[in-house]
Amino acid sequence: MEIPCLLSLFLLISFLIPRMVLGTAELRALMELKSSLDPDGKILASWISDGDPCSGSFEGVACNQNQKVANISLQGKGLSGWLSPALAELKCLSGLYLHYNNLSGEILQVLQLGDNQLVGNIPTQMGSLKQLSTLALQYNKLTGQIPLSLGTLEKLRRLNLSFNNFNGTVPATLAHLQHLEVLDVQNNSLSGIVPSALKRLGEGFQGANNPGLCGVEFSTLRACNKDQNLNVNHIDTLDRDQPKKALPEPANVQLHCDHTHCSKSRFPQIVITVGVIAVTLTFVCAGFLTFFRYRRQKQRISNTSSSSSQGKLSPYQPKELYTKSPSALVNIEYYSGWDHLSNGQNADVGGLLNDYLTQFRFNVDEVESATQYFSEASLLGKSKFSSVYKGVIRDGSLVAIRSISVTCCKTEEAEFVKGLDLLTSLRHENLVRLRGFCCSRSRGECFLIYDFATMGNLSRYLDLEDGSDHVLEWSKRVSIIKGIANGIGYLHSNDASKPTIVHQNISVENILLDNQFNPLIMDAGLPKLLADDVVFSALKVSAAMGYLAPEYITTGRFTEKSDIYAFGVIILQVLSGKTTIGSSIRTAVESFRFDDSVDANLRGTYSKSEAATLSKLAIQCTHESPDQRPTVVDVIQELSVSSAHL
Repeated sequence: MEIPCLLSLFLLISFLIPRMVLGTAELRALMELKSSLDPDGKILASWISDGDPCSGSFEGVACNQNQKVANISLQGKGLSGWLSPALAELKCLSGLYLHYNNLSGEILQVLQLGDNQLVGNIPTQMGSLKQLSTLALQYNKLTGQIPLSLGTLEKLRRLNLSFNNFNGTVPATLAHLQHLEVLDVQNNSLSGIVPSALKRLGEGFQGANNPGLCGVEFSTLRACNKDQNLNVNHIDTLDRDQPKKALPEPANVQLHCDHTHCSKSRFPQIVITVGVIAVTLTFVCAGFLTFFRYRRQKQRISNTSSSSSQGKLSPYQPKELYTKSPSALVNIEYYSGWDHLSNGQNADVGGLLNDYLTQFRFNVDEVESATQYFSEASLLGKSKFSSVYKGVIRDGSLVAIRSISVTCCKTEEAEFVKGLDLLTSLRHENLVRLRGFCCSRSRGECFLIYDFATMGNLSRYLDLEDGSDHVLEWSKRVSIIKGIANGIGYLHSNDASKPTIVHQNISVENILLDNQFNPLIMDAGLPKLLADDVVFSALKVSAAMGYLAPEYITTGRFTEKSDIYAFGVIILQVLSGKTTIGSSIRTAVESFRFDDSVDANLRGTYSKSEAATLSKLAIQCTHESPDQRPTVVDVIQELSVSSAHL
């Protein structure tokens, strides 16, 4: 099946004159792209003028079966330049990923360019991209009004324009998009009345923090005043009665990239201005990303295990990847992952995944579907090295999916695979269970799929105002502390199933709670996957919150006793109901003055004997000298003895 290259629709420079991609045209285009994206030449050093882009040596570049550049994946690389018009010379490019960088420039809108520093307006010509289903431009510096033409994108499902500087009104044309599921315009400077038809989106509509915006029965908006209410139905009626104006469509030209060379298409010779260049850039980026997504959706494969000549396939692996080549996209191993995780053969750690690890493997298609294509509505949280999304996998289970850029992971093949092996082997009732993983070479990301904890993390139940509904009763606090101790006890144990594991980053943020308020330790073993500088960066947060043991400053090493120190801090937090443990609270604990050390929200409903035991343990666990701290075995025994006597 032939695949049209949408980029043949666009040519930049002064005149739209068609040219064949011959010889080193693609290499020249890549070198120009390098100069614009990486002006200092520190990140894309592997892109060299006498190199071969399809040899595998160009970082983030993948080619199709005809040795044409088909995919560029450079997300999270720290790029700080702009997107060169030379991109249009890559006639067979089907995917471009540049999210989580620091790019700048005028009017650059693509599907996945959130979290950059883009400026300018959204061009009205965006309405010509009839296949567009998702437009995500959040967290940029975009200005102007939301174009009415976006309301002609009949396949649009998700539009995220949040955290920009847009003004004007929410176009009524958006309200009549039948497939629209998410419209996020929060944190802008919009004003006027939100069309009432958008109420059908429910929580899919987000419009908070727009002071001039109002609506009727929208949970995130202020109610309109009396005069504005009178205009709501009038505006909706006018909108329905207005004929939709057709927008100019791009030339109907196709370029087929299953041939050795891309065929040439004819364009009229017209003079273009700087503004048209900017618009063309928008078409280039949004067009081929839309097409790439469309192709992937058509390639969804059922969750069925089978065998191939290369060994037994995982239930999560696409069968077609090993039996046929339906498109060039599959040939660039979009589903397969990084080089050393790429084909699912039976192998030892030194090369590919072993049989045990293969059974935990998910494919990219399932991860994207579970997270609604990593929509903002699914985002649970973000840190410097990862993002966490809520998702639903094929068996209907709720999961939390952590996305980690390859730049944050260990570069040594053997070490990374050993880390995966360790994470998948951990099994304890007080640890968050890892359901599986997915590593995508094309996206340059690895995804860890965990069971979802419905009650959130422990920090949610601290620093509460008087009368809050989230106050944990005393028995739950004691049970949570015991569960955390048991989880640490499992990590510190050494048996045939696993080595001793030092968590390194135990905190209330990393303690999740299930629907029965059982504690689940998160991120156990995760440092085994991460690069050393990423692990070190995470320590800054631990130190600021008081979890870092004093001896780390002098030794630079983590031990079981450093985990015990962090556990002691958590006891103090759970006892007091406070995130920050000041000297007054610590003094009250040491003096067993429970009226000053136990959370006042409990209103005196707690066991003084248990409070005494926990206070004693907290003092011992946070002793400055690691030798004076108990082992986790001692802690568990003390908690057990205390319970037996009550």
